[in-house]
Amino acid sequence: MNNHTKIRISGFVNESVVDGPGIRFVIFVQGCQHDCPDCHNPQTHDPQGGEEMAIEEILAMIDSNPLLDGVTFSGGEPFLQAKALAELATCCKNKNLSIVVYTGFYYEEILTNSDNQDWQELLKQTDILIDGPFEREKKTTELAFCGSSNQRVLHLRSLDVNN
Repeated sequence: MNNHTKIRISGFVNESVVDGPGIRFVIFVQGCQHDCPDCHNPQTHDPQGGEEMAIEEILAMIDSNPLLDGVTFSGGEPFLQAKALAELATCCKNKNLSIVVYTGFYYEEILTNSDNQDWQELLKQTDILIDGPFEREKKTTELAFCGSSNQRVLHLRSLDVNN
């Protein structure tokens, strides 16, 4: 692990049950270009907002909670900081924590960007990808973990949150 890797952060939720399966530590990254109307987290859009934090600081916060089943990357747009988040995800996976990533990109867009190795590395570390931009006219409360009906919960790896 690179001791100098930093992630621009908007905020955290220490224990969430609505941002993926089980009890999750949620990291809201800073920076997003999707600009979805009625975005749930508009404060995360400015790429210069928030604060930079070292991966070690974030891992210490995660390690302080033995109840966690996993870590969720939300935003903002996690794929804009894919390299650093892939590094953090690898550390979390080594602690048997699952990784959920929310993205405004569709899975197919990420796959077709195969020349971006950082994106592919983050995708490789992701257990569940919740993809697609929030669409105000498709807003729903009926789908678990999704804000609008165009978004999908894609299980990229099998998960057992009850080990």
